[in-house]
Amino acid sequence: MALCANHNSVYVALHISLIHSLFSLFYFTSAVAGSGASAGSASGLIPSYDVLYYTGVRAYFSEEWEKAAELLEKSMTIREALFRTRRQCHEECVPAGYDRLPKLDTEKGNVWDLWAVDWVQQRAECVRFCLGRAVTPAGQLPVSADIEYEFSTRNPYNFLQVVYWKLGKVQKAASAAHTFFVANPSHLEMRNNIEKYRRMEGVTEDAFQDREMEEEKHWALYDSALTSEASSDWTHAVEKWRECVNETLRQTDECRAQCEVASQRLPENRGEDGMDGVFEKAAALSLSFLSCQQACVTQVATRPGRISAQEDFLPTQLEHLHIAQFKAGDLGGAVRSLRSLLLFYPSDKDSLSNLQLYTETLGGDTEAHGTQPSQEIARYVSRSLQEKKLLYFGMENLNFNFTDPDLWTPEEVVPELLRETWRAEKEVLNEKMKEGEKEVEMDDSGFYAGGPVPQVGVTISMDDHSLNGTNRVVLDGVLDQKECDTVLRLATAAASVGDGYLGRRSPHTPHEKFEGLTVLRAAKLAQDGMVNQSDAKLLHEMGERVRTLLHSYFRSPSGLHFSYTHLVCRSAITGDQEGRLDLSHPVHVDNCLLEPETRQCWREPPAFTHRDLSAVLYLNDDFDGGELFFTDRDAKTVTARVKPTCGRLVGFSSGPVNPHGVTAVTAGRRCALALWFTKEKHHRDMEREEAEALWAADGQSVTKGGEVKEEGREGTAAPARSGRSGSQSSRSRGRGRVTGGKDEL
Repeated sequence: MALCANHNSVYVALHISLIHSLFSLFYFTSAVAGSGASAGSASGLIPSYDVLYYTGVRAYFSEEWEKAAELLEKSMTIREALFRTRRQCHEECVPAGYDRLPKLDTEKGNVWDLWAVDWVQQRAECVRFCLGRAVTPAGQLPVSADIEYEFSTRNPYNFLQVVYWKLGKVQKAASAAHTFFVANPSHLEMRNNIEKYRRMEGVTEDAFQDREMEEEKHWALYDSALTSEASSDWTHAVEKWRECVNETLRQTDECRAQCEVASQRLPENRGEDGMDGVFEKAAALSLSFLSCQQACVTQVATRPGRISAQEDFLPTQLEHLHIAQFKAGDLGGAVRSLRSLLLFYPSDKDSLSNLQLYTETLGGDTEAHGTQPSQEIARYVSRSLQEKKLLYFGMENLNFNFTDPDLWTPEEVVPELLRETWRAEKEVLNEKMKEGEKEVEMDDSGFYAGGPVPQVGVTISMDDHSLNGTNRVVLDGVLDQKECDTVLRLATAAASVGDGYLGRRSPHTPHEKFEGLTVLRAAKLAQDGMVNQSDAKLLHEMGERVRTLLHSYFRSPSGLHFSYTHLVCRSAITGDQEGRLDLSHPVHVDNCLLEPETRQCWREPPAFTHRDLSAVLYLNDDFDGGELFFTDRDAKTVTARVKPTCGRLVGFSSGPVNPHGVTAVTAGRRCALALWFTKEKHHRDMEREEAEALWAADGQSVTKGGEVKEEGREGTAAPARSGRSGSQSSRSRGRGRVTGGKDEL
């Protein structure tokens, strides 16, 4: 990374931002004065990209698809060209006027001011000429906050996805959809569109590449480094962490250059009333400029699609880097990286302890003992501290507002009068972080929501975000109305009272009657001619369909076996609903015993501890109540509700992150297929296999997905590597299989 020059004179370093502000003030005034040129001039200069974007959106709503595609693409191309030109002008004009700088160390009074203004004018003239030969005056003006938001959220790709679809260019439509989705991962409609594109002819895997990848390269390196760490490939981890640090510095430098060369407005309308003099205006602009550059820390540390930045992004990388270097045997590199980290947190006990360990391990290697911090990191920290001092001075004395993006800022940088407020704000931030840590539920099931949906017509209606939880999903379109009606008729003809509940008619509430039917019993009834074979087979095939969908969506790292499948109908008992306050099924967790008072969940009998994934496939909605709901571990705080309807599938991991219950069915009959899956083959549903054997003995085939292997399934994408732990540390391997009542959804 090319950092700003670090001058020897403290005097010059402390006044450099004032000089920059004078330059920016002069440049902004001259740019506005010449802004009459049209954005679309034939001069070959870079026009205003916001005008192109507005025109493209207008063409979109007029359904002029070719025009919309051309203008939207051009607006993004022009924006990239503008940013690239600003960067080039910044680099080209860094030396401008430097021959005046020595005078600032020797001259005093008005003569010093004149030399400072002379330097500013030289720099301003250079930038003005550089931009003027490449960008129209209108293109040099700042765009509105609305336009900045549109591009930061990648909304142009949202429009382009529809435009290219209308034009029949499905490869380009898929590419636009994927690029938009990367920055908007909770956009369910776009996720469903992407699944449709994956199944279309003419769409290759190349379409699903982020078109903005170059701007987010540091995040790809960050994730690659973490992956290498997880597999203990320390040599590769060192390489990727080092690249990540360098790319983060480069991206930060790029952002800072945009702050310097782009036109700047006076902050908070200062100076419009004519009350501020030239120094007040220059100071206000200089503080705005420095605040913009400090904000680059937040911008670079914010992942696409995230609202908040990752705290201590650069120090975190250095921490990972020195540990990886130590494990890879590069002690000299580890010392350098650790000393670089100590520039941010010089009194951190863990870092100092690690430094002592590294020093002792080095023994007599005097050269490695003398290893100094990275020069780039040292300049980064020194520059940032100087900027913070000026900004905090502005807060204290010039009524300027500044939000410090860093947690590592030392207290001595903050003026005494502001420290009390600064400490209070930091304490509030720390408390919020602690509360957030308490609220986050970690799921160690090995499932990782967000995989593809491999069935045509099935759409994602709700995901983790909209269900306010972890490893939860609602899929619609799993069954059509004809299939729902068929299974409802089967339930009416064959379901028996108390089936699956040790014969208990009302296992959870006296106000409802429960009836059930297993796949094996349906197969036997079909063999005896009591029900249609096709209806019994459909019940079996529905389970296979659910397994295929959930294994893919939750990206299961191992095989998924049926644990239990049960068609269950619960009916409101007529005349016994008045004043009812209970639930159809109380709040519970499927594989452990929930203790709401202590928020603990004990994984021991009589809980079905082998269950890993739960599902319920609804068949009807012509009843009152019967909604599935999720809660916090207190069993009281409802986090999400799901209303049943034909073909709707709810899937979730079976552990303590997903307590759930069912509201009272107060009228009508609610029917659904409940399913549980396990990763342990010896806990698979033997009754289901017996049913399959019956059909096989009669020479009848059944739709069967087969056991899903770890390396992926035929016809679907291999599951992505889970970022969570893939094992259940509390599972008892010696426990016998639990028999008896089935804990229904």
